[in-house]
Amino acid sequence: MSTVAAPAPAPTFDCRVDFADELAALARTDERIVAVCNDSVGSSNLVKFREEFPTRLVNVGIAEQDLVGVSAGLANAGFIPFASAAAPFLTGRALEQIKADIAYTHRHVVLCGQSPGMAYGELGPTHHSIEDLCWMRAIPGLEIIVPADPAQTRSAVRWAAASGRPTYIRVPRFKVPAITPDDAVFEAGRAVRLTQGTDVTLIAVGTMVSRALEAADLLGKDGISARVLNMTFVEPLDVDAVVAAARETGAIVTAEEGLLSGGLGAAVAKVVAESHPVAVRMLGVPAFAPTGSAAFLLDHFGLTADGIAGTAREVLGRV
Repeated sequence: MSTVAAPAPAPTFDCRVDFADELAALARTDERIVAVCNDSVGSSNLVKFREEFPTRLVNVGIAEQDLVGVSAGLANAGFIPFASAAAPFLTGRALEQIKADIAYTHRHVVLCGQSPGMAYGELGPTHHSIEDLCWMRAIPGLEIIVPADPAQTRSAVRWAAASGRPTYIRVPRFKVPAITPDDAVFEAGRAVRLTQGTDVTLIAVGTMVSRALEAADLLGKDGISARVLNMTFVEPLDVDAVVAAARETGAIVTAEEGLLSGGLGAAVAKVVAESHPVAVRMLGVPAFAPTGSAAFLLDHFGLTADGIAGTAREVLGRV
């Protein structure tokens, strides 16, 4: 009896590599590009950048407020600084400097939050960066980008370098598959529609986008047509795409690796409530996450393909 081999799993990629490679590529053609880090050369994957551009990497040590302040000074002098640090410490310890030195003064600094969400797993709540989207959304004038794969990570670095705007980029630690279509447009305030769908819309960011696509496949087996939106820019949000999803599919599920109180789900819910009220369910982290492996934590909070699909069935009344 012959057997059919199961399809090989899709290859996955570490977006930190693409972040560093694209930053170095930009630095080769633009002498204004500099990197600033907080004793995180290794975890930011900037070792090769330091070797190639030893005078264009500033290591301030474990001093995140200085990291942001120095970056603001470099921007004021005409450089384009990429300030890179672990997301929980970049956003938590230096929030005042991000507000006053970067956003309020409109400095062209690119804040690069490495290993966001619950990527640090066993290191526990002090290292979980689940508040960053809430904090960054509260600051006026700050662009927020959450790339979903290597192609979007590279696009985010290029866009941020050319934008002239204060920007926060979440650089994922989890390995993710490549899911961005070749013809996808990377533009501020524009989501990428990955599937069409007429029954429910799954809106996801970062590491959740590939899981939302898997959830759409699971729902399709139940006869449920799911639209999937990769909401690359949390700020500015693609309001038109959200309103269209509400009008055309009648139900929305959001998925993010962060707190529910003020991140992607809250932004989507506000648009829906003001423009075209429909049922919305938000998947994310409701409170401080416990200590455990990243895989355990994602499963614990239903941030999996099965969890997203199950929430979609629930909102449609098809449990």
